[in-house]
Amino acid sequence: MSDPYPTTEAHASRAPKPTKSLLDRMLALVRRREPEDREGIKAVLDAAHDRHLLDVEAYGMIKGALAVSERTVADIMVPRSRMDLLDVSLSVPQLVALIIDAGHSRFPVYEDDRDNIIGILLAKDLLRSMLDPSIELRSLVRPAVFIPETKRLNVLLREFRASHNHLAIVIDEHGGISGLVTMEDVLEQIVGDIEDEFDEEDEQSIFPEGENQWRLMAATEISHFNEAFQTDLPDDEYDSVGGWVGGQLGRIPRRGDSATHGDIVIEVIRADARRALWLRAKRNPAAHANGADNGASSNT
Repeated sequence: MSDPYPTTEAHASRAPKPTKSLLDRMLALVRRREPEDREGIKAVLDAAHDRHLLDVEAYGMIKGALAVSERTVADIMVPRSRMDLLDVSLSVPQLVALIIDAGHSRFPVYEDDRDNIIGILLAKDLLRSMLDPSIELRSLVRPAVFIPETKRLNVLLREFRASHNHLAIVIDEHGGISGLVTMEDVLEQIVGDIEDEFDEEDEQSIFPEGENQWRLMAATEISHFNEAFQTDLPDDEYDSVGGWVGGQLGRIPRRGDSATHGDIVIEVIRADARRALWLRAKRNPAAHANGADNGASSNT
């Protein structure tokens, strides 16, 4: 005769076993093959990815987090030659024009010499004060944070979070300005490229600015560019217009660089340390596509 009051253990034996979480499965994998060093940890991650315990996004983020502790500021900083700086003596209209052109939210501010950085300006601080005609840039400048090239990225990220700063000036062993680094630069080492307020979420990537002038994302596919402008930009080596511009220059494009194809001049209007971001295309109606010279030029 069956027990009319089965014990809790009986119920438990008939209950379905809970599905193991991702963490449980990872821990089980680690216990079977306990890593002894960083390379061992990477091997466990590779095995977890191969066994579909980690998807591509999670796998990339965990490996990025490990890499952050191995890399230094010098590996990812924007070099001094490519820093967008503001002169403290400029007028508000001049500052606004430079801020709009560069498209950043924070700028190092210098006095007299570009190596003499006196602080950081937040674009939003300037915008809030524009109605005051007597405002001086110096009154809006916040203290700058200076860090050495050798600082590890995981340490910098922790300091950024603790201090609520988002930008630091990088100095070399002699105290000279080497470049700058932002919190976004560090986070991108973990999560990949982060879209900002200038990135478009839809498929449109070419925007008219006036007669015979357009603004376009550097990631615009060459096939799309050729279709829009009725050009024959070669796509056998590069997929994007920004990639083609870099190929013409023979290096990573900088703001102000330009390349010409037929009657179209393509100028770099925004770039970071790794690639061009935004371009401006200008068509010369007087030039004939078959007769115009192709080439590239630089502002440096």
